[in-house]
Amino acid sequence: MEEAPQTPDTEAHVTVGSPDAMQDLGRRIAALLRPGDLVLLTGELGAGKTTLTRGLGEGLGVRGAVTSPTFVIARVHPSLTGGPALVHVDAYRLGGGLDEMEDLDLDVSLPESVVVVEWGDGKVEELSDDRLHVVIRRAVGHEEVLDDVREVAVRGVGARWSAGAGLESLAGVLSE
Repeated sequence: MEEAPQTPDTEAHVTVGSPDAMQDLGRRIAALLRPGDLVLLTGELGAGKTTLTRGLGEGLGVRGAVTSPTFVIARVHPSLTGGPALVHVDAYRLGGGLDEMEDLDLDVSLPESVVVVEWGDGKVEELSDDRLHVVIRRAVGHEEVLDDVREVAVRGVGARWSAGAGLESLAGVLSE
């Protein structure tokens, strides 16, 4: 049996100057998302993962304030607009691997929801061959002004994001 050809990952970068701009980036990315999408967020504590997710929730038109699900592990925000629900997971306190994530039934939620997993790198990739991986880093500089500045790399993994339209849409959203 022949293996399917690998599709190259696509990556785009943007500098975000404030928490409001991070939330706006989330709203813009949300416009590209559809049911079944998996988004992994990576960044140190306080990098802006939940702020970005708050923007995703606004862009998707979901109910309820999006806050960090650190102590409850996962929150489901139903859509107010007939779109997909947002399932927001914080995997920080979970151990490694998909086994510990199985109790959350993310594989059941994924087809009809947008699933966003903070600290999910190395833990949930097996849920989907197609996903967005967002890495948020503090900008390096010597001025206090840079305290809120973040460098954001968004990598589309799999055919959904590598296809021409996915790549162009992703790059377009990040360049706005």
